[in-house]
Amino acid sequence: MTPPRLTEILSGFRSVLVAYSGGVDSTLLAVAARRALGRGRAVAALGVSPSLGGHQHRQALDLAVRFDLELVEVPTHELADPGYVANAPSRCFFCKRELWDRLGAVAAARGLAVVVDGTNADDLGEHRPGLAAAAERGVRSPLAEAGLGKAQVRAAARALGLPNWDAPASPCLASRITYGLAVTPARLSQVEAAEAELRALGVAGDLRVRHRGDEARIEVDPAAFPLVRAHGPVLGTRLRALGFGRVTLDLAGYRRGSFLGADAEVEILAGGA
Repeated sequence: MTPPRLTEILSGFRSVLVAYSGGVDSTLLAVAARRALGRGRAVAALGVSPSLGGHQHRQALDLAVRFDLELVEVPTHELADPGYVANAPSRCFFCKRELWDRLGAVAAARGLAVVVDGTNADDLGEHRPGLAAAAERGVRSPLAEAGLGKAQVRAAARALGLPNWDAPASPCLASRITYGLAVTPARLSQVEAAEAELRALGVAGDLRVRHRGDEARIEVDPAAFPLVRAHGPVLGTRLRALGFGRVTLDLAGYRRGSFLGADAEVEILAGGA
């Protein structure tokens, strides 16, 4: 069952374009909008660029088919924006500004009344420069407006049978590149390939490979440290083959926003000190 307050908010729109990524927040929103408004009045839009990982792209397409979402793929060009490429802590503002401009044009062309996104109530208290871009473009956030935090979103997604209800967070690949290091297609590809290597070894849950220039810094739950260490030599070889000179394991474990906090102690898996 869709949370009643969310259904009430969505039913108040004549029609919506849902910014959709295949993550649990935007999937719940897209499915709820589909149920509240019908397929023709609720359209999901997936922004496509090198910042979107291939696995995430495929998952988003599969979920759209499974839940009968009307989906449009929208190319975005944030890598043409110097503000985005410069990769300051405000990077997400430039990314989202590009996304909202592209989605706003799609909504206007299709006669859709409003663009909505999957921001939840918990997101409002975090470092999210993209929220300012959404406010500038009049983007609505029905999950947050309904008072749904991450736990409530996951519970509602589970109740609706969404297979990604407990999936780990998967922000864009650029979020792995250390601030001040330019975002490039090559670096985005390095991050995606490095994280795929960890998944292939059986590392589950939240993980990140932080691109720190010459260094690939692995962040996983401490419970996965033994698995990473057991495969350390192989993992080091594979990540160095991707172009990293040094591979380390962050001993503080996975955490959101680690680039904003103090540096952590690391264990070297491959490369020099």
